Amino acid sequence: MAQFKVALIVGSNRRESVNRKLAEALAKLGGTGLEFQFVKIDDLPLYNQDHEGDLAPSVVRFKSEIASADGLLFVTPEHNRSIPAVLKNAIDWGARPWGKNNWTGKLAAVAGTSPGAIGTALAQQHLRQILGAQGVLLMGGETYITFKPGLIDAEGTVTDESTRGFLKSFLDQFAALVARYATPSRAAA
Repeated sequence: MAQFKVALIVGSNRRESVNRKLAEALAKLGGTGLEFQFVKIDDLPLYNQDHEGDLAPSVVRFKSEIASADGLLFVTPEHNRSIPAVLKNAIDWGARPWGKNNWTGKLAAVAGTSPGAIGTALAQQHLRQILGAQGVLLMGGETYITFKPGLIDAEGTVTDESTRGFLKSFLDQFAALVARYATPSRAAA
């Protein structure tokens, strides 16, 4: 079976981020035929069009990792009813310089968690709007999880059976989408 490379982008630079824990749990749960690669975004300089002619090595690395991915999985917290600045900065670098948008045509799914009752619903809605404007093809459905202590154990396993089943179904749906539409030349056999 073909393995499709999925760039896993965590929209938080917090060391103990619950969204990083969710992302690690998602990678562990897997999805049929998906290989996850965490893409670092906290080392990207603040976007400035003046620096597009001489991209920082971290930007070159980031753009290359996005370009080589068959799919994208965003796992993001919500900051002030929107996405975190570190994630918006990464999206800006991925879209620039003009004519070198690494997002266009990429397949993506979005997830997130927070202790609040509506999870990261508003951040995900905003993220979907931004990504859609960049030409990203987004999987439908909402995947926001209310984070509770003990939901993910120290080994990165989702302890709640119902939540684990929901997330596994989400990943399987994403894997089917990627397998159906990803460019086969990028998938490793």
